[in-house]
Amino acid sequence: MAASSTASIYVYKGVDKKGKNIQGEISGTSSALIKAQLLKQGISARTVRKKPKPLLGSGKKAIKPLDIAIFTRQMATMMKAGVPLVQSFEIVADGVDNIALKELILTIREDVAAGGGFANSLRKHPKYFDDLFCNLVDSGEQSGALETMLDRIALYKEKTEAIKAKIKKAMTYPIAVVLVAVVVTGILLVKVVPQFAETFSNFGAELPAFTLFVMGLSELVQKWWFIIVLGAIAAGFVFKEAKMRSKAFAASVDRLVLKLPVVGEIIYNSIIARFARTLSTTFAAGVPLIDALDSVAGATGSAPYYDAVQKVREEVSTGLQLNVSMRTKNMFPAMLLQMTAIGEESGALDEMLDKVATFYEEAVDNMVDNLTSLLEPLIMAVLGVLVGGLMVAMYLPIFQIGQVV
Repeated sequence: MAASSTASIYVYKGVDKKGKNIQGEISGTSSALIKAQLLKQGISARTVRKKPKPLLGSGKKAIKPLDIAIFTRQMATMMKAGVPLVQSFEIVADGVDNIALKELILTIREDVAAGGGFANSLRKHPKYFDDLFCNLVDSGEQSGALETMLDRIALYKEKTEAIKAKIKKAMTYPIAVVLVAVVVTGILLVKVVPQFAETFSNFGAELPAFTLFVMGLSELVQKWWFIIVLGAIAAGFVFKEAKMRSKAFAASVDRLVLKLPVVGEIIYNSIIARFARTLSTTFAAGVPLIDALDSVAGATGSAPYYDAVQKVREEVSTGLQLNVSMRTKNMFPAMLLQMTAIGEESGALDEMLDKVATFYEEAVDNMVDNLTSLLEPLIMAVLGVLVGGLMVAMYLPIFQIGQVV
């Protein structure tokens, strides 16, 4: 069987050794191989066919980084329990509900069973397994400590995803509330304000400037709402594409984000945590420092720090100490510099960096919790200004008339 064969899900019907009708699903690369596999299990297959795809879409959930982290943890657990590698894939795949992830696992299993090697099989799926992941697995295979390496990778992925989840949690709530506020404001401008405007047209008196401003804004939104919505979507798309295609633009955005109050500090702490966690994991795995720094640069997730780590890598390759090179960049905190220096002097760099990573991960947790508490009253104030301001603008002429009477 070719190493490049892709496993698919097949549906079969047949009879077992007792003559009982049986049916089910099984993964394989061809119906002939599946029939042979079922025969070994004592099942005489009558029909074997590929499982049909759903009419509406593929019916598959996207494979998320968290899914890969869980898969890695399960593989590490299986191998620590003494389960053979190929069988571990089968056991993990059986417990997966995500069809796309199950097919990915079974495809890797087929490649490994054909003698392709675990790391080489993973490299065929760069969308889900980056160079760092593949290199660490390769190191584990070469050293004969694959289960230990998978455990380290699983810990690394879990910590990284936990930080990402914390930051998303901090950003999701205010963004959602702001979007709701914009939608509510739009509805008020389109549906409610025109009703007041029709009433005010019969007053025959001069309206307050604030009311006139809101009524003008309402007319603008009613006339151009489609263009406004389309423009907002287009602006978001252009921003995303520009960030992906232009390194200079992406670097500018990353620098700006780091300068934002509160949020910038959270992003900064998460970058330092990822830097320390990635370098600790790779160095503990026996990856040479120069190669480890190359992986660390990509793991920071920030263009300014990517450039800084690449410069550190170049200087370290010439013989300069890691902590000295980092110190000259003026981008790393004193704690990280001191712990790196201690680690280099004592020969326990991975342990020192692990402590730094844990410290900054906890700092991110605390700052996100504090940010959430801080944003709640601030968001309520913004909502009050938007919605309350519109209501005040509409009722202001009525209040003035009441005072005159």
